[in-house]
Amino acid sequence: MSKFTIVIHGGAGTILRSAMTPELEKAYKEGLEQALHAGYTLLEKNGTSLDAVKAAVMSLEDCILFNAGRGSVFAKDGSQEMDASIMEGKTLMAGAVSAVRSIKNPVDLAYVVMTKSQHVMLNGKGAYDFALRHGIKTEPDSYFFSQFRYDQWKELQGTDEAALDHNVPSKEKKFGTVGAVALDKHGNIAAATSTGGMTNKQYGRVGDSPIIGAGTYANNKTCAISCTGHGEPFIRSVTAYDVSCLMEYKGLSLNDAMHLVVHDKLLKIDGEGGMIGVDAKGNAAMVFNSEGMYRGMKCSDGRNEIAVYK
Repeated sequence: MSKFTIVIHGGAGTILRSAMTPELEKAYKEGLEQALHAGYTLLEKNGTSLDAVKAAVMSLEDCILFNAGRGSVFAKDGSQEMDASIMEGKTLMAGAVSAVRSIKNPVDLAYVVMTKSQHVMLNGKGAYDFALRHGIKTEPDSYFFSQFRYDQWKELQGTDEAALDHNVPSKEKKFGTVGAVALDKHGNIAAATSTGGMTNKQYGRVGDSPIIGAGTYANNKTCAISCTGHGEPFIRSVTAYDVSCLMEYKGLSLNDAMHLVVHDKLLKIDGEGGMIGVDAKGNAAMVFNSEGMYRGMKCSDGRNEIAVYK
């Protein structure tokens, strides 16, 4: 049997054991477990890596704890705008959406952009109209509302500050992007990423998550990467593609390339966060320069891990 692997993340940041209740930690881990199960089950049944990463990310989007889909944060104007992307390593085909509203699963819309259009990225109203034409599920504002997210936004309302943290008044910065990477039995890899962005961000702001090469990248020759963190430095350093380049042109291993980018190149431009990766041989890595990252992996060789802290 060919090896298959899935790796997921639910965001990185200052995630401290001392600040987490046992109930909340359990809920986060259950959310990660459900997403891993959704993707791994498909791989086990001979499904594609593309379908597996989409299923895993949709599961995370449906969990209100994570800043993507249902749990998305509020922008400056009180809206909830979401970004997502997906990419297949075999063909280098990709789809992405940015600044979309009311879409239940932005990663599903990104997938349809990839498979049903001649484009890579659609934005805002154009993406929404495309979603309606293709039967993508929408939800009213009430579906995306959580008191927790609303209270965070109210803390910053009327200021020019945009916060990267879940607990805005405290020092607990958590970058709530979600993502998945996978290798299937056919030797193909894929990556997907989804986010609600930053609390009190300028509406219309786009982070790294939907940008191919910045927050998401997949190439069968090298690796599949999904990033989480402060999006602007990740965009400026073309982070996900940088890992692939180090592997392709310098011959670095997945782990070494990810460590160089996360612990050296990103830190030099104040890029806090992390990434997950898998290569075409099934090697997987979860690397971050913050206090923690919600993460997990499951592999056909028996590896099964869910973790939160350093």
